[in-house]
Amino acid sequence: MRFTLITFAILFASISIVSAQGIGSGGTIKDDGRFAASTKQLNQFFRRFNGEESPTDGNTRYYPGDSLYHNIALRQGFLQVLFDNQTGSISKDLREQFAKNVLSEVYPQFLNFHREGWYSEVQAEFTFKGKRESATLILKIQPEGLGYEWVIDAVSFPPFKNLFNKPVGGEKDFLHPLSHELGFMNLRRAFQDSKLPEAFTGSTFHPDYLTLFLYEMKQNNLKFITVNDVKFHFFQIDGWYFEVSQFNRPGFNTGWLISNLVKLNPGDKETIEKYIYDQK
Repeated sequence: MRFTLITFAILFASISIVSAQGIGSGGTIKDDGRFAASTKQLNQFFRRFNGEESPTDGNTRYYPGDSLYHNIALRQGFLQVLFDNQTGSISKDLREQFAKNVLSEVYPQFLNFHREGWYSEVQAEFTFKGKRESATLILKIQPEGLGYEWVIDAVSFPPFKNLFNKPVGGEKDFLHPLSHELGFMNLRRAFQDSKLPEAFTGSTFHPDYLTLFLYEMKQNNLKFITVNDVKFHFFQIDGWYFEVSQFNRPGFNTGWLISNLVKLNPGDKETIEKYIYDQK
């Protein structure tokens, strides 16, 4: 399995794990505060959300056939501490609705690392033509050989934002519909006289910023410096969107936690994805 440097850093971050208290009667978790401190890896977030890890030992995994594997009470206890409880503004009612959907006895829902419906947003620094610039990279998991890999799916880069300001309506220049009778010699207007050659493209034209980004890198105009921030967006739970961010701070409510939660109405998913990809 191949991983990007980002994923490698996430999965193998050398942060100690603090143990929690045990499971009481009925499988509920006796939380003394230390329990929340141990979600230090994103993979661990998956396991806790699904109820596939012991609350007393972060190194102990539960597998199909184990008595506590996907146990509802165990998952409920984990969900209570997988939210940002210090700075978050997610209402108690919304969290309870979410937990009710996720923990349904009829249709319980789980996260799957290898399934579509989640991706990473990475804030990174580059130099572009000698100037320091920030870029937002969207990465997703895809199958590769016998395993999986992270791939760059899109990029939002401020220097490209206004590069293709295609005019519309009466401001738009165009090629006359009889241009073919002239052997298209009037293409001079698009390629020589105009400063907006994109005006002569079709109505469905959208610039491919990722291709342009990679081209500039291959031309040595764009060079990577560092990663500043990483967060994850999830649409795997039917009817819900949530964001997972890393919180490095004193106390016990730290690590990878749910920082935003939205109950989706029809059309909301597309609106949120458009905002995240920020390609317009």
